[in-house]
Formats: sequence, structure tokens, C-alpha cells
Amino acid sequence: MPSNVIVGLQWGDEGKGKITDLFSKNSDYVIRYQGGNNSGHSIHIKNRCFILHLVPSGVVYSGVKCIVGPGAVIDPKSLIQEIQNLESMGIDTSQVFLAKRAHITMPYHRLLDQYQEEALGKQLIGTTHQGIGPTYEDKISRIGIRALDLLNSKVFYKKLKYNINLKNQIFTKIFQKKPISFHKIYEEYIEYARILYNRFIDAIYEIHNAFHNKKKILFEGAQAMLLDINYGTYPYVTTSSTSTGGVCIGSGIPPNFLKNFIGITKAYCTRVGFGPFPSEIENKIGELIREKGNEYGSTTKRPRRCGWLDLIALKYSCMINGINYLIITKLDVLSDLEIIKICIKYKYNKKIIQYFPANLKQNIKGFYIDMPGWKQDISHIHEYEKLPENCKKYINFIEKYLNLEILLISVGSERNQNIIKNKSLFFKIVT
Repeated sequence: MPSNVIVGLQWGDEGKGKITDLFSKNSDYVIRYQGGNNSGHSIHIKNRCFILHLVPSGVVYSGVKCIVGPGAVIDPKSLIQEIQNLESMGIDTSQVFLAKRAHITMPYHRLLDQYQEEALGKQLIGTTHQGIGPTYEDKISRIGIRALDLLNSKVFYKKLKYNINLKNQIFTKIFQKKPISFHKIYEEYIEYARILYNRFIDAIYEIHNAFHNKKKILFEGAQAMLLDINYGTYPYVTTSSTSTGGVCIGSGIPPNFLKNFIGITKAYCTRVGFGPFPSEIENKIGELIREKGNEYGSTTKRPRRCGWLDLIALKYSCMINGINYLIITKLDVLSDLEIIKICIKYKYNKKIIQYFPANLKQNIKGFYIDMPGWKQDISHIHEYEKLPENCKKYINFIEKYLNLEILLISVGSERNQNIIKNKSLFFKIVT
């Protein structure tokens, strides 16, 4: 049975947690294929909010098997705390499993993340200091420690010894920092391995068997397309492949396992940290959107930069990901505005362009069309036909520009605050 993929199309924080939760209900598996605990997905159910950093969003459904795949990186301490928090809220986590091939984030990775950012000075990338980048660096350098290494104390001892000796050379000689203790980390992570022992599985065979047994599989990405290591706004990106192409690499599956490529975009844009942002709003309207949309990081609580919807970037993201269905979130946030702008061109190197350049610079500027706002609360609406006319014009303009059908519109953070635009198609995909 072909599977569904959900990816963010902007710089993250598009509401993937809520949408994955919506699709998870009728899934047998939800698989996280990249990233680490530097991302956060929020799921709002009645008066409770579940913030997930590494555990796949399907965890709130007891019948769904959740797998952190081979392409992800796992911080055991953070993961154990997340599992304990979920269990304290009455969530059954017995179906959460970890791929043995996934790499492990160690304490020295977090320190390297911090020290490297300090050394960059004003040229900061703006990482979360969770050690994700250095974990992937070790993976590519072929000195990383995988989950399966934790299961063999002798192998883990040898690999950890080598890594700490190497990192201590870097800490003391390059960054002029204190060395770290081998024994403390070794004992700490042996205990983590004991706690997580029954969750480690050979995820590749599990996923392939599920597919051949016609199970419904949902692949969940972290971060988003414009933070992709290859195709994002480099170097202000994450360190993994966040695109739909990353599903195959991060889960060990062939492309023909996949059918529905579902992209998520906000009705406007945000990004956290540094990097170019062509449609950024640097006035009170940006502040209004931030407050109404609660645009603060789930992991870091950092305020997000806010901007108008950028259709140049969105079309680029849809193209790279092969998106065939689009979901728009947070449309309700724009309800108080008299005029809503949409970015349809860039001013780049003194030229007007309508494509997303490989070398996107900080001083690139957006050109806009103005659309009239609807000045009406839409958070209670469940039928597309009942939306204000100006709201529907906004949606129709996006569809026409992208040549894509919008499947669903989210008008609030709660699980039921959705407008299914094409019901027959939606239920065909999710069931």
C-alpha cells in the first residue's frame, strides 16, 4: 500500500504536529525519518498541549506504531524525559521504537555546537545548541556512535574512548575549554541503553514488512524544505535532508513505497534564527502576527521572525518535493488585517526575478500584490463555502499560482479546527 509523506514547505513551524496527528489516526505506523530533538511538534487536544521533540506524532493513538528511523539522531537523555512526560500525561508509549542504525547525540556534541557558535561571533547560524549538527558531522566522518553500539558495552567503550580523546583535543587546544570526563559519560549512557533496550529494533525490516503486509504508513519530517542541507537557504539550514527525498534515505525504503506527498505551509511565513528572509515584515504588523499566531519556538521559546506568504519560495519547495496535495495552516491569524500582501517577485542583484536563487542573500527583497483582508473571525468555521469571500479569493490565488489543489485549511490550534476543502479526496487519502 503506497504511503503518505508530510513535509513542511517553509522554514519549519508550519504546524506539522497537528496535521500529522490528523493523519495518524488512520495509520498503522508513523515514522520520523530525519532530524533530532532540535525540533518541536505541538498537538493541542482540548485543554492539553503535547510538545513532541523526537517521538513521532502518532504516539497519542494507542494502536499506532511509532518509529524513530535510521536517518534521525537520538539524544537518549532527552528522549527518556520526553517519554516520561508523555506517560505522566496518560499517553501509552509502549509502541515507540528506535532504529538501531540511528546515530546517538552525546554530551560533547552539544558542547561542540555551543563552542562553534561562540567562535563564529557575528556570523552565527543560530542553532538550538542541541548538538544535532555535530552528531551528523561525526556520522559523515564515520566516527559516530550508533544506537546498536550502546547495546555492546565493549564496542561502546572503545568508540566512546576514541571520540572523547579526539574531542578533548579540540576543546582544549582550539576552543581553550575544559576537557570532559570519559567515565562519567560512559556510565551515564550505559544506563540509558538499559532503559531503552527493549525499544531498539531493526527498523528497515520492520518498515518493509509493514509495507508488504499493506499497512498504512505515514512518514513525518522535522524542520522543513527551506532548511534542507542541500536545497535550503545554505548555510542557514539544518544538517539533514528534510525533503521528501530524505524519506527514502532516512527510512531505508525505495521511492515506489511513496504516493501522496503532502506539503504544509502557513498562510504567512516565519523563520527562527538567522538567514535570509525575503518577505519579512519588520514593523508592527509582524509583531501582531507573532502574538496572534503564538510564534515562539516549541523547543527554544525564541520569537520567530514573521513575514508575508512567499509564493516564489513555496513554488520552489513544492517542485523539489513533488507535492501533490497542499495544506494551509494558521489562516485565522490573518483575520484582523485590512490588507494582506503576497510575495510574487524578488529584487535580487538589481534585477526583478521570479525564481528561488541558489545564493539567496540577506538583502534580497520581496515584491508584493495586495489583497483585501476579511476582517472576520474564521476560527469556528468548518465548511469552505462559509468562509468570507476575500478569504476564498486569497486561497484561490494561492492554488492558481502553484497549480495545486489545497486539501485542507487549519483555522486554529485545536484538533477539530479544520476546513476540509475536498472531502472525498481527503478521506480517500487518510483512510
